[in-house]
Amino acid sequence: MRKCLSIMTTTVLALAAGHSVAQTTLYVGGSGGSTETLMKEKIIPAFEARTGSKVVYVAGNSTDILAKIQAQKGKQEISLAIIDDGPMYQAVGQGLCAPVEQTGTIKELYPNAEMVGGKSVGIGFIATGLAYNKDVFAKNGWPAPTSWNDLADPKFKGKVVIPPITNGYGLLTLVMQARINGGSEDKIDPGFDAMVKKIAPNVLAWEPSPGKMAQMMQTGEAALVVWGNGRVQAVADQGAPVVFVFPKEGAPVIMVAACVTEGAPQGKLGQQFLQHVVSADVQAMFAQTAGYGPVNKNTKVAPEVARKVVYGPQQVASLVAPNYSVINAKRAEWTQRWNRAVEK
Repeated sequence: MRKCLSIMTTTVLALAAGHSVAQTTLYVGGSGGSTETLMKEKIIPAFEARTGSKVVYVAGNSTDILAKIQAQKGKQEISLAIIDDGPMYQAVGQGLCAPVEQTGTIKELYPNAEMVGGKSVGIGFIATGLAYNKDVFAKNGWPAPTSWNDLADPKFKGKVVIPPITNGYGLLTLVMQARINGGSEDKIDPGFDAMVKKIAPNVLAWEPSPGKMAQMMQTGEAALVVWGNGRVQAVADQGAPVVFVFPKEGAPVIMVAACVTEGAPQGKLGQQFLQHVVSADVQAMFAQTAGYGPVNKNTKVAPEVARKVVYGPQQVASLVAPNYSVINAKRAEWTQRWNRAVEK
């Protein structure tokens, strides 16, 4: 009898222990690559040591993570989702995100990082702008580009490379062309007119592949491109003579954003991890390793890092916030029009 009781007691304790572990496991969905490595090697271990919890990182691109939390609506497994701001606005609009607790390090964020609706925040700034090959420009006696209008300059015919509209950089090129030509997200025709009549004739390729884009910039085949500051810096770090430019009309921001999912199995822990991710120390790690501009006003980085990312009040204030409530509603229509008229 005692032996049976002992076995039962051991079994119950084991089940309870297993239940306890399950209850303190946080699933976080986010991008792979350098971000995943940083998460697993530094960011997550520090959080686990402080909270006694276990964090499982589920890697995937923004589309993958959004699809997961859409499929799991009402029965979420992922408690914190990290995706780009465009898809994040979709997630919020579909009721997939819970309100962000306005406490702790969340109060240290730049206003730009506080996304509409209060259910998600940015965790890193990426600027969309121009980049150019210094050697090609010097050889031709061209001055450095300064404006979105430079994409339409006839002297760059066959030397411009822009990602397609299905890529965020191509989409934001269209938006900026609309804005600087008297339109907006609500009035996109001026953007399409500029793309079709002025810019498309200069474009060598509508390149979706980051690897191919990097290669074309390194060789000088692409003299002038539209890309993100982090992507450009990665190419420069490999020794290529390329420079990122913040256009004088402004650089649209692509924010890496995060939200605690609605009905998250570990909602409280998810809020704590979100605060951990936007803390000044962790933001400095993102800047150093992933090229994210810090969203926390108190973040300090070395000068050599500051030169590579969106950093400080002045650069943050210069970022242009796209109107994703309009963009997401029109995305399919614009894509069809782009494929028919721009990349014909």
